[in-house]
Amino acid sequence: MGTQMTRLMIHADDVGMCHGANSAFVELSNAGSITCGSVMVPCPWFAEIASIAAADGSLDLGVHLTLNSEKPHYRWAPVSRAGRSSGLVDDGGFMWRDVATLRRRADPGAVEGEWRAQIDRALTAGIDVTHLDAHMGSALAPEWCEAYIRVGLDYRLPVLITSTVAWYGPNNHLAGVDETLFEPFVAQARAAGLPVFDRVLETNFDRPADLAADYQSMLTGLTDDLVFCAFHPCVRAAGEIEVIEPEQFHVRTDEYDLFRQPSWRSWLAEQPFELIGMRELRDHWRSAHPA
Repeated sequence: MGTQMTRLMIHADDVGMCHGANSAFVELSNAGSITCGSVMVPCPWFAEIASIAAADGSLDLGVHLTLNSEKPHYRWAPVSRAGRSSGLVDDGGFMWRDVATLRRRADPGAVEGEWRAQIDRALTAGIDVTHLDAHMGSALAPEWCEAYIRVGLDYRLPVLITSTVAWYGPNNHLAGVDETLFEPFVAQARAAGLPVFDRVLETNFDRPADLAADYQSMLTGLTDDLVFCAFHPCVRAAGEIEVIEPEQFHVRTDEYDLFRQPSWRSWLAEQPFELIGMRELRDHWRSAHPA
């Protein structure tokens, strides 16, 4: 019996957040070092990547549904222009910094309206949107996870979801969520034939600068069928990311430095992985479930 192949997506989160994230996504996609990514539509550098993606249909780019603006001084606001009554914004008119506050304050209808506005803006800009996933995992909150799946179905797009919250890497933002509350949402996704991931791995943002990044250990020994890697590569661009994230920028730039190396691609090729993108899953699901 042959070795089981893990279908692995090497995904770039936070595209559109800054110029360096855009540059890393395009370069690493073209090199075959990553397979897909997702864009933060409310962010300042969305227009740049939208123009690039609209002109290059080979780029596999989804929407990183964004309800939080967590940086100290680099902030963004809702695309839907939602006001204070929506519960989506703080006193400055920016999105809340953390998911816990968002869950306490946000009106579910305003959340869904913001998601749809972000998707519509991406589509209008010419992006062939391949999927939906969530900045800081906020879409998996039990208050609106059902709507997250419904929006995916309405736009005929797969959504990033795992069979349990425990296997969803960015679950630290959903601390205290009762696992049983998640079960109906997984059942909803499965009933619609949407792909349900076995595991979402994420960048370790706690890694100190003097400790080398070890992604081979993270990926070695995977036995799951479908795995999503929520990574965050970023190019150094005139000191941009260093100012945005002075304590953690090295995590993003180290990822970029690693993924651009031919040795990274050679190592991936030697593993029992089938590297796939989200467009492949989207198109397969659409063909199996005609509109």
